[in-house]
Amino acid sequence: MASQADSQFSLRSILIPAFGPAVMFGVAEGAVLPVVALSARDRGASVAMASVVVALIGVGSLLSNIPSAVITTRFGERKAIIAAAAVSAIAMIIAATAPTAAVLGLAMLLIGFANAVFNLARQSYLTEAVPIELRARALSTLGGSARIGIFIGPFIGAAVIPYSGIRAAYLVGFVAALLAGATAMFSRDLVAKGQRDKKRASTSIRSVLVSHRQIFLTVGVGVVLISAVRASRQVVIPLWAEHLNLSPSATSIIYGLSGAIDMLVFYPAGKLMDRRGRQWVSLPSMILMGVSLLLVPLSTGFVSLLLPALMLGFGNGIGAGMVATLGADFAPPDARPSFLAIWRLLSDTGSCAGPVVLSAVTSLATLAVGVESNGGIGFAAAAILAYWIPRTRNRRASAVTAEPAGPDAGVSSSGLPDPGGNVSNVHSI
Repeated sequence: MASQADSQFSLRSILIPAFGPAVMFGVAEGAVLPVVALSARDRGASVAMASVVVALIGVGSLLSNIPSAVITTRFGERKAIIAAAAVSAIAMIIAATAPTAAVLGLAMLLIGFANAVFNLARQSYLTEAVPIELRARALSTLGGSARIGIFIGPFIGAAVIPYSGIRAAYLVGFVAALLAGATAMFSRDLVAKGQRDKKRASTSIRSVLVSHRQIFLTVGVGVVLISAVRASRQVVIPLWAEHLNLSPSATSIIYGLSGAIDMLVFYPAGKLMDRRGRQWVSLPSMILMGVSLLLVPLSTGFVSLLLPALMLGFGNGIGAGMVATLGADFAPPDARPSFLAIWRLLSDTGSCAGPVVLSAVTSLATLAVGVESNGGIGFAAAAILAYWIPRTRNRRASAVTAEPAGPDAGVSSSGLPDPGGNVSNVHSI
């Protein structure tokens, strides 16, 4: 039962310090993403190399998840966010003045590193600070805040580029990163001293990986698949639009409308997760995305592609914060940053793998088969979540406000969650 303090908690009380930096980081990333490839090409990179430079943002995030846990544990969430904002601002200046594509790639790696530190620190804070009855709403709002920033960032960049060229987009990113850091710097310390001391005593990454291996091998696999589907959707729409010979403006309209739907539905989905349970959103999200990806190859023009694109945006939008919420549910209180770092590593691995799978299947067969294969991944993710969430999650639900259960609690002799275990509390968080 929630305490009286928890029942009086309001997300509005942390609106600026918790979600303000997320919007600003989103604006910074959104402003530069459309111009990174163009900047690389201006510096002599081939089309393939320009794509690699863009991908280095994701690579930097992937490689930085474990170090970000060390930074967050040692210095706390607030200082970690300030440091991430400073690194991001420096990276924007490097990108704007980069003499070669290689230096531009280094800047993208730094941006990925900053994003990893920020995301882990913000998720760790919200997991601790927000009562469990509001957890999904808080983490969905965090994901939605980033979506809002990424959505409006390109428009701000487009407004200033005509006056100062492509480099102006990086200036927008620089200012947004500084604002994110300033918001955190002038906010109160968001973690109580007792919580900080407990986190400093966190167990190692290795011990967390071993003691919670059954979660990583079950729901964790589902997280990889979720992220793969989400990442591939960003490539599918432009590629299929090109396949249909749609104009760039038509493609942009389809992509933008899909992104708008994505951005608008995060809070109701988080509320539903809090009130009814995680499966009420996770399963529809993956099923909708799977169905929409199967429908994309059936489209023959603007309208017939727009409909599955809108469905794809809706399915992804209702899943905003889903991966973060599941990670928060399972994370042990005494090793939360370490657990969440592994969780984010799984998520980023899926994000990197999704477009690779699409490319590989397309090269072996056709683009239509590649798109459909990603739809199949969505159904596989739904199946894994349908089977494992009620069983593995219940162990953490019953212990979320107490001492963490032992690594074998609620599991069979095989070391995996016991399908016959008690699931009466499955929808309690």
